[in-house]
Amino acid sequence: MAVFRKVIQKSDLQAGCGKTVEIEGIPIALFNVGGNFYAIGNTCLHRGGPLGEGDLSGNVVTCPWHAWEFDVTTGCALHSPEEKVQSYEVKLEGEDVLVAV
Repeated sequence: MAVFRKVIQKSDLQAGCGKTVEIEGIPIALFNVGGNFYAIGNTCLHRGGPLGEGDLSGNVVTCPWHAWEFDVTTGCALHSPEEKVQSYEVKLEGEDVLVAV
């Protein structure tokens, strides 16, 4: 059963931005898409680039290493939707952002 862990406060991540957080040694890319928060695995499937450091446009993050694109709402790669990184459930409690691992 997944357990929710607080990772940041909402004000720590502006809309249109992403960042990398770590829960129990797991690097997770966290994104704020218009006030909605999404979490996916931080490691790009291509060459292991850090997705949390990528550019976010709408709900698509572009890996900073080789420009692979992923939908942050599902973890699916845009070029091949059957390829995907792990996605994590996110919930808000007051000002806290929690991610289930």
